[in-house]
Amino acid sequence: MGEVIGDLLPLAVGVAISPIPIIAVILMLLAPRARDAGLGFLGGWVAGIVVATTVLVVIANAIGMTDTSGQPKTPVSWIKLLLGVLVLTLAAKQWTARPGPGAPAELPAWMKAIDRLTPVRSASLGVLLSAVNPKNLVMCAAAGIAIAQGELSIGGEVVAVAVFTVIAACTVAIPVAVYVTDAERMRGPLDSLRAWLEQNNGTVMFVLLLVIGVVLVGKGLSGLIG
Repeated sequence: MGEVIGDLLPLAVGVAISPIPIIAVILMLLAPRARDAGLGFLGGWVAGIVVATTVLVVIANAIGMTDTSGQPKTPVSWIKLLLGVLVLTLAAKQWTARPGPGAPAELPAWMKAIDRLTPVRSASLGVLLSAVNPKNLVMCAAAGIAIAQGELSIGGEVVAVAVFTVIAACTVAIPVAVYVTDAERMRGPLDSLRAWLEQNNGTVMFVLLLVIGVVLVGKGLSGLIG
């Protein structure tokens, strides 16, 4: 279990430190229907992570991740290597798309209407950003492989998915929890955080994806060479 959790940590952080959902939930918390929209988005975000990771664990278990000697199957190592290359490609895309010095950051067009979302639409957006987002799917796929390779019991796999979800969702959960506790006091700090994340989104994601991509490539090569 300890080794599995260790493999999951960087992947969960990769989902957690994703500026777009953090900016989205902050914009909701600064809107008129802040409490309901924020809680709806958080619920959708958590549900998306749980469902995506669980489905990928089931698929990985069905395929089988280890051979008779307990070592990773060669195709699994290739999958890790390809996932790592994909993450590095996403990192390069983030770097080239980042705004130049002094240039305003460009955010997705849907964010302009985010302050008018109902709780149901907010929850749907949370599911889409967590379970359908390509970067998150790569992280959840790698997490599913890591959990399946651990050959845990069903209870152990449930715990592993829960740990992954808690860490992955914490950066959305914390602003919502803090806002619910003291809304007026947190408006200023949340707005400042939103502005910083908007401007530094590309750089943050580049560094994060670069590190995770290198880790996945290393694990893939280790399985192939070893």
